[in-house]
Amino acid sequence: MTEFILIIVSAVFINNFVVVQFLGICPFLGVSKDFKSALGMGLAVTFVMTLTCLITYPLYCYVLVPLGIEFMEIIVFIFIIASIVQMIEMVLKKFSPTLYNAMGIYLPLITTNCAVLGVAELVIDGGQMASLLGIAESAMNMGYAVLYGLFAGIGFTVAIVIMSGLREKIARNRINKHLSGFPIAMITACFIAMAFYVFALI
Repeated sequence: MTEFILIIVSAVFINNFVVVQFLGICPFLGVSKDFKSALGMGLAVTFVMTLTCLITYPLYCYVLVPLGIEFMEIIVFIFIIASIVQMIEMVLKKFSPTLYNAMGIYLPLITTNCAVLGVAELVIDGGQMASLLGIAESAMNMGYAVLYGLFAGIGFTVAIVIMSGLREKIARNRINKHLSGFPIAMITACFIAMAFYVFALI
């Protein structure tokens, strides 16, 4: 139970991929203009992260390492992520064309979202994951890997939804023309990052 709480707190708040580790900034800034698109992107990234960890962790441990080809991990992981994203793209295009159009180019860009690749790389590093969760390296297993992927995705969703809410609120106010648009978005992202950084100090 303690490990479960540590995974949630670590993945969502302390080591949030987008506002603490600064991975996945492109979709974070590009799709956070309105709440619906931000939530859709967050859920898509969460699904991709979870499924990626579910597939890549056993593939790395039981196929790549025994065959001595673990140096191929990044290529294999990117191929798996691209396949999952392609599947999501086809499903959204068929069942939710509005959300598909709202996400635009950022949906296929999940393939190259470094946050997704980052979580896949992090969970196979047993030593680093064990130190993050406060468990023995030998205790690290696929369950922890998948849970971390799930809550890392939830952390991404929390950050992008907060960002979208703030950007919608800012858009209703009068902003100096020198700060409007991208500059105020970056300033907002910095304040969110500072707020999340507090969790690491507790």
